Amino acid sequence: MAIPGGENAAGAPLAAGAAAGRDALRNRARALLFAASVLFGLSAVLARLATRGGMNGGQVTLVRFAIGIAALVAVFAARPGTFQPRHPWLLASRGGFGGVSALLYFLAIERIPAGEATLLNNTFPIWAVLLSLVVLNERPTFHLAVALLLASAGVFLVLGGGGLRLGLGAGELAAVISGVSGGAAVTSIRALRSDTNAFTIFFAFAVGGLLVALPFAFDAWPTTLLPWAAAAAVGVVAALAQLTMTEAYGALSVPEAALWQNLTPIASYLWALTLGEAIGWATVAGVLLGIAGIVYGSVLGHRPRDARSPEARMAAGIPAEEP
Repeated sequence: MAIPGGENAAGAPLAAGAAAGRDALRNRARALLFAASVLFGLSAVLARLATRGGMNGGQVTLVRFAIGIAALVAVFAARPGTFQPRHPWLLASRGGFGGVSALLYFLAIERIPAGEATLLNNTFPIWAVLLSLVVLNERPTFHLAVALLLASAGVFLVLGGGGLRLGLGAGELAAVISGVSGGAAVTSIRALRSDTNAFTIFFAFAVGGLLVALPFAFDAWPTTLLPWAAAAAVGVVAALAQLTMTEAYGALSVPEAALWQNLTPIASYLWALTLGEAIGWATVAGVLLGIAGIVYGSVLGHRPRDARSPEARMAAGIPAEEP
């Protein structure tokens, strides 16, 4: 005899368990993005040391990705089957846009103050949200949009100390294009992460970055140890940061992940304090504002995805043949 409501009663614990599992994955992804931000911030300071020692931005990029590729080839050799290039065009998008973004960011650091370059490069969350809206149908909620504005304002205060002035020269243009390219790259990551592992995605990025930086191999290289050591450290730290960030994009939408990545320039500035840079009240206020925006958006800024495009279905883990 059927029990009224029995089916729903039996399904409720399963639904609750599935929801708890998703929440655990999201919390893990947030922790990964926090760690990635700390590592990316450290890599920016190390890149600054390398360029101060006489290595140009293209050469730092070249060393960084050469180390990344060497490490990944070792991983693929030790673990056959790890390399899974299921979506060549999306992987090419990740590699091309990501490589251009990284190269232009390091070139910008050579030409303009590091704070200005990092601020303009960090417009990538805004471009990523706009692109994910069109490509992945990931619409930010009102709360998430407010949180992104709060976090971005915090970043401006941290990097500008309340008095940053922006111009429009070659360095600024490079940093802005770097931000746009970075937004396209992380949107590709989100589309890929449903069925492609972080190692494969990072390999595409490293190959793209190495290719765009190859022309700089013909420049004169420094002969002292410091820039080489700093550039090698950039390669190791940035590889760990990229793998951590890429793994996190499997559980979070682009708008929320972009919100968390506002921690990167804050971390970069705090790491730069080790180089003797001063900190003021505007910086303290910016850190607090950025953290407040991230917490606010993480708690309130959720909305189920309307997965209509093929890329959105891929990001959501929906088979392509389903209506």
